[in-house]
Amino acid sequence: MYRVTGDDWDSWKDVRPHFDVARSFAAANKIGAPGLRGRSWPDLDMLPFGWLTDAGANQGPHRTTSLTFDEQTTQMGLWSMAKSPLMYGGDLRHLDDRTFNLITHPTLLKINHHSRNNMEFGYIHSERASKPDEQSGRSKSGYPVDVTNNGGMVLGLSTCSDKSAVGWHRSSEDRICRSHGIQNGNASFCISKAKLLPTSDGVTMSSGEDQAKFHLTGIDTDDGCLDASVSPWRTSSASQTPMFSACEQHTKQVWELTENGQLVSSYSGLCATMRSNKEGENETTGARAWTAIGDKGEIYVAIFNLDTARRKITV
Repeated sequence: MYRVTGDDWDSWKDVRPHFDVARSFAAANKIGAPGLRGRSWPDLDMLPFGWLTDAGANQGPHRTTSLTFDEQTTQMGLWSMAKSPLMYGGDLRHLDDRTFNLITHPTLLKINHHSRNNMEFGYIHSERASKPDEQSGRSKSGYPVDVTNNGGMVLGLSTCSDKSAVGWHRSSEDRICRSHGIQNGNASFCISKAKLLPTSDGVTMSSGEDQAKFHLTGIDTDDGCLDASVSPWRTSSASQTPMFSACEQHTKQVWELTENGQLVSSYSGLCATMRSNKEGENETTGARAWTAIGDKGEIYVAIFNLDTARRKITV
């Protein structure tokens, strides 16, 4: 079990980015994959339902969750379909019946514990059936703000089969760039190569790997090194992975440029991508669908509306 997202508190803008993260780890076959001492279980963080306190507060709990029940149901559904570890983040001493029934739903728990081939299903069409926030059960939370942004382009992580992962190139001995189209022509997002620090997390590399792999830093900035993990105590809406953090002796900051033009993380095996803000915004709204196969061969399909409006969805 390992965390793969920032903290998700009881805000829909924190929960929504988890759909992209869960999709990437499912596509990379990381859900339930065999490992050295067990299996791989990507952790999407806690379920912030019921009676809560505020993030970072040392007092409480003192309030109910800010998520609507539709949003809680959506979150519980994704966590179950993605087989994320289920950890209740509210006060068990003040557990209401509706919340109890949701987190102990027998079908959702069965999918979470006894299903396979869990993945996002891409053949889905949807269109708005109402105006935003009209009978949608959604809050009016704004879209998440991306911390690594250049000319409307956002730096992120995805599976290396993603078409947006291709296009990185070495523009000079110490600089790696990714070109992208903008309204008035082309622009490049560049980052600097830095000498690879010896890793202190128990991972050893051969001399050949030392020459092929490197750290990446911002150009003329003090942002630190490009990091393929998530810093603690940041919500999912406040940080996008990868991001820059203080340079460390850890494989989470080790990268390799392949001959195919992919910038690969040695820590996660995922690739750095560049997308437009509008494209990323569209991908985290609309509708999503997941499928899974039960232990007796039954097929589960979960359909999610991530929009602030009601949608007509067909699969």
